[in-house]
Amino acid sequence: MKRELKQLKHARSAMSHPDIDLEPDEYVVLHIKRAHIGIVGIWATIGVLIFALCIVLIVFSQNNNLDSTLFVINEESMGFLRLAVLAVFALIVFSGFVAASIYKANQLYITNHRAIQKSRTSLFANSTNIIKLSRIEDVSFRQNSLFDHLFSIGTLRMSTVGDETTYTFNWLATPQDEVNTISHLVYENKHGHPKEEAE
Repeated sequence: MKRELKQLKHARSAMSHPDIDLEPDEYVVLHIKRAHIGIVGIWATIGVLIFALCIVLIVFSQNNNLDSTLFVINEESMGFLRLAVLAVFALIVFSGFVAASIYKANQLYITNHRAIQKSRTSLFANSTNIIKLSRIEDVSFRQNSLFDHLFSIGTLRMSTVGDETTYTFNWLATPQDEVNTISHLVYENKHGHPKEEAE
């Protein structure tokens, strides 16, 4: 019965997460994503930049008849300015989509045997870290600033045995349940399940 349940969970995980190479008896227990506040911050920044662009365009539009400025803005130069502002606007919006895409691409999968971290720092720089849960020595969640406490976010840390490497996953919503689940899975992988082995 336990084996059939594992096979069913494996099939569901393989279908839901085709980008992960799961082992035959492996299934996804947790799929951890970054907090939504990061996306809000990205688009808030984009909004401020667009607002500043609009202010610049309005100021130059109102001064287009003044000859006392450092440079004269006639219809031709105003048209060029509008085109430049439009290009910058498009670049800012595109940058927002890219930043949001990179932010969301950072994900952590916890299976019944491994932790699989997919990291992306730019459009072309990405990596995948895979850690066996049996090698994890410590699982913790840290909040290091007032910002973290205000928005209930922080960093999940997993330290390994032997090489003493620490894997981190930041911008994570306060994951007390997730930390407990990971700690429980680590314990199971290190000490086994006597009842399951008997069955």
